[in-house]
Amino acid sequence: MEKLKDALDFRDFSRAEQVGFTIFSIFLLLFPWLGAGSFVKAVMIQFLLFSLFGMGWNTVGGYGGQVELGKAQYVGIGAYTVALTMVWWKIPFWVSMPMGILLAVGYSFMIGYPLFRLKGHYFAIATIATSLVLQDIFANWKLVGAAKGIELPIHDHPDFLYMQFKSDTYYYYFIMVLFYVAIFYMNWFRRSKLGYQLRMIKDDEDAAESLGIDTRWCKIKAYSIASAFVAVGGGFMAVYNLYIDPVSVMDLDLSIKIALMAMLGGAGSLWGPTIGAAFLVPLDRFLGSWLGGHGGLIGLDFMIYAMLIMVVSAYQPRGIWGIIEQFRRKGS
Repeated sequence: MEKLKDALDFRDFSRAEQVGFTIFSIFLLLFPWLGAGSFVKAVMIQFLLFSLFGMGWNTVGGYGGQVELGKAQYVGIGAYTVALTMVWWKIPFWVSMPMGILLAVGYSFMIGYPLFRLKGHYFAIATIATSLVLQDIFANWKLVGAAKGIELPIHDHPDFLYMQFKSDTYYYYFIMVLFYVAIFYMNWFRRSKLGYQLRMIKDDEDAAESLGIDTRWCKIKAYSIASAFVAVGGGFMAVYNLYIDPVSVMDLDLSIKIALMAMLGGAGSLWGPTIGAAFLVPLDRFLGSWLGGHGGLIGLDFMIYAMLIMVVSAYQPRGIWGIIEQFRRKGS
């Protein structure tokens, strides 16, 4: 009960944050009824999904300071667990998704223990390697569809057990609920014992160890929490797209995007992943749609995307949230 109170406690927010969060929440609740087309709804769903991914990455990458670039493997574990259990045994989504989370957490403990013997760029490279190896296994494993992937069986709509609907509005509200659960959890996490320990490890790992903190165990726990977050998103991707393959849910590009959302928005802050997703997801989708398909402009969307990241990073290493705080301090 105490943890729930801490999660819902926003008293340490500034008045501007409280007002902004309230307006943002009202907008999210009313958005499907504002007349937006299917493409814009799909972009909003992607925004909420990548906010969820980014918040998960933020536990180990933002608060813990570990440059983790292999989160797509856990997206894949969550997605494949939901898809395969539905195809093989017709297990409903509400059972298969927790199974995917447990498998992801178990796998994260198994590889996290040796991974966190490494530090710095060695750790980052190792996370990429483990993700690419798992993707390659699934791409060649015929039992799970190999490179062709898996199509989920279609049920009569609407089907809440298997999370299949004709309208994106249902999917939108579902991912919105997951988004708020993640926000409230992260609000508790950043003030938890583990949250403070991770920030100390990030600032000075040797000093943290001298105070009796088991730094390796703290990192593994944060890594497992992050894996659970992205596994939930992977399960959602399976039922939302009704098709998955190793490229769509385990690709290195997905891992890098997840990390960039949090780093651009502001790693180690509550709002950073959401801000990063709010910039990068629409930029990626709309620029890709407007510019990527025109002759002579192919690739321009990626150049703009990269330039924005470089400019923000050069101006403020703490990302967009760092820029907001910088202006707020000047104004006070």
